[in-house]
Amino acid sequence: MPHAPDTMTSADILIETLINWNVDTVFGLPGDGINGIMEALRVRQDRIRFIQVRHEESAAFMATAHAKWTGRLGVCLATSGPGGAHLLTGLYDAALDRAPVLAITGMQAHDLVDTFTQQDVDLTRVFNDIAVFNTRVADAAHMETVAGLACRAALAHRGVAHLAIANDMQEQALDDAARSSRNKPRHTPDQWFQGRRLPMEADLDRAAEVLNAASRVMILAGRGAAGAAAELEATADLLAAPIAKALLGKAVLPDDHRHVTGGIGMLGTLPSQEAMEQCDALVIIGSTFPYIEYYPEPGQARAVQIDRDAERIGLRYPVEVGLVGDAAETLRLLNDRLRRKTDRRFLEQAQAGMTRWRRMMAMARSKTDMPLKPQVVAAAFGRRLPDTAILASDSGQNTELAARHVDLRPGQDYSVSGTLASMACGLPYAIAAGLAFPDRPVFAIVGDGGFAMQLGEFSTAVRYGVPLKLLVIKNGMLNQIVWEQMMFLGNPQFGCELQPIDFAKAAEAMGGTGFTIDRPEDVERVLDQAFATDGAVVIQAVVDAYEPMMPPKLPPQKARNFRQALPETPGHERIEAAIAAEPLHSMIEAGTGGDDKAG
Repeated sequence: MPHAPDTMTSADILIETLINWNVDTVFGLPGDGINGIMEALRVRQDRIRFIQVRHEESAAFMATAHAKWTGRLGVCLATSGPGGAHLLTGLYDAALDRAPVLAITGMQAHDLVDTFTQQDVDLTRVFNDIAVFNTRVADAAHMETVAGLACRAALAHRGVAHLAIANDMQEQALDDAARSSRNKPRHTPDQWFQGRRLPMEADLDRAAEVLNAASRVMILAGRGAAGAAAELEATADLLAAPIAKALLGKAVLPDDHRHVTGGIGMLGTLPSQEAMEQCDALVIIGSTFPYIEYYPEPGQARAVQIDRDAERIGLRYPVEVGLVGDAAETLRLLNDRLRRKTDRRFLEQAQAGMTRWRRMMAMARSKTDMPLKPQVVAAAFGRRLPDTAILASDSGQNTELAARHVDLRPGQDYSVSGTLASMACGLPYAIAAGLAFPDRPVFAIVGDGGFAMQLGEFSTAVRYGVPLKLLVIKNGMLNQIVWEQMMFLGNPQFGCELQPIDFAKAAEAMGGTGFTIDRPEDVERVLDQAFATDGAVVIQAVVDAYEPMMPPKLPPQKARNFRQALPETPGHERIEAAIAAEPLHSMIEAGTGGDDKAG
C-alpha cells in the first residue's frame, strides 16, 4: 500500500510528482540502486506504467522518442554506475534534437559516495555535458522541490534534466528529513507556464522586405515547422518557393506536395540541391540542418530564419533577419506582409526537376536484378503504410532508403535520431510510438548493423503487444560507412563486413514472426503476408551489399576519391556495374559535369 501523505518517501514524492506532471510512462531497467523508486512505481502501476527494456540505452532512446512523438515529457530510469552510464547515447540524442527528457538514476548510499565503493560513479558529473538541470538529491525535503523543477526545466528548455538519488535516500520519509527553516513545504507548483512567443514587428517588416525583393526564394523546413503546415503552404504559395525538408521535418508536408522538393543533403534530392545553389533568398523554418555544405554559398542568398530559440538563429548560414517565435504564429504574421509573386519560374523549374527525379527513383525501385536491390523492397514497404502510420528509421543506408523511397502522406508521421544520427535508435523509437499511440500502426526501417545492436529489444515489442512491422535491410555490411570511407578520403572499404544473423529466426525465438525476402519476384507476396500478420513482425530483406549510396550530386573531389578507392575495394566490379547504370550514372554526372577523370 502507498505511504500515508505524512510518511511519503523521496521515491513516493518523485513518482507522485511525475503523475502530477502528466507523465504516464517510465522506461527503464531495475537494479539495486533504484529499489525504492521501483517500489514507488509498483504501488502506483494503476496510474503510471513502467516499461522494462533490455538495455538502458533503449530506455533513453524510448524516452526521447516518446517526447518527440507526443510533445510531452519523456522519462527514463536506470540504476547506479553502469546502468546510468548506459543512458548516455539516448540522452545525447534528446539533447541534440531538443527533446524534453527526465533521466532518473540511482546512487550508492549517501554516506558512501566518493569512497570508491561498488558502482561509485558520480553521474551528475557524467551528465553535466548534456543536462539543462542536473542535481544530486539530498533528502526527501529536497526531492519535494527539485522533482518538479527538473520536469519544468526539461520542458522549458527542451532538453535533458537529471536527478541522481542515493538508494537509502529513496526510502527516507519526508517527516524524517532535516528540513531547513527556509524550505517551506510545497512551495513549488507542479506545473509550468507557456506563453505566445512572437517576433518583433520591426523584424517582421524587415523579413518581408527581404523576401518581397527576391526573385528566387527557397524554403528549408524542419521539425520546428510541425503544426504549421497550413501557414507554410501559404508562405510557399506567396513566394512561389520550393520547399526542401530536413530529415526530421519529413512529415511536415506530404512528399508529393506541389511545393516539396524532398530532402536535402546526402540523403536528399537533386532538385533540392539545385534550388539551394540557385536561390537568391532562403527561409529557414524550425531547422538547424547541420550540413553547412548543402546551404547556399555565403553571400549568395539573403536569409530569414524562424525559430523559437534565439540561440539557433544563424547557426548554419548568415541570417539577415531572425524571427524568434513559434512557427505557425510567426508565419501568419509574416504572410500578411508578403506580396504574391507573379513570376513562378523558379518554382516551376524545381517542379520539373522533381518530375525528372521521380522518374530516376522509379528506375531504381523497379529493378529486377539479383541480388535484390534495397530500393525495391523499401519502396514496396512504403507503399503499404496505412494513412495513420508512424514510421521510424535507424541511422545508415536504411535512412537514405526511408528518406528517398518512402513517400509520406497526410496523417503519417516519421522520426529518427537526427543530429546525433545514432545507430540502434530505430527499434526503440518504434516501440515508444506503439506504446504512446496504441491505436496507430507502427513501422520501422532499420539496417542489420543497427538492429543487431539492440536485437533483444524486439522481445520488448512482443512483451508489450506493439504491432510492429520492422523491415531489416540485410546487406551484411555497415553500408553507409563503406561509401563514406571511399568518398570522403579515397580509402578502400575496411572493417565494415558483418557476420550474418538470421533475423527472421531471431524474431520467432523472441515470440514474434519472421519473414525473409531475397528475390525481387517475392517482394510483393511476402510483404502482403507480413502486413497481414498480427503482432510484432520482422521482415528481413537480403539485398545487394554493393549498391552504392550516393548524394544527389557527387562533388568532383568525392568522385575522384571514390574512383581512387575502387580498385582495392572488395566487390569493385559489381560497384562499377552499379554506377554505370541509371540512376546512379546520372547522379554522378550531375556533380562532375561529365568529367570522366572525376567520375
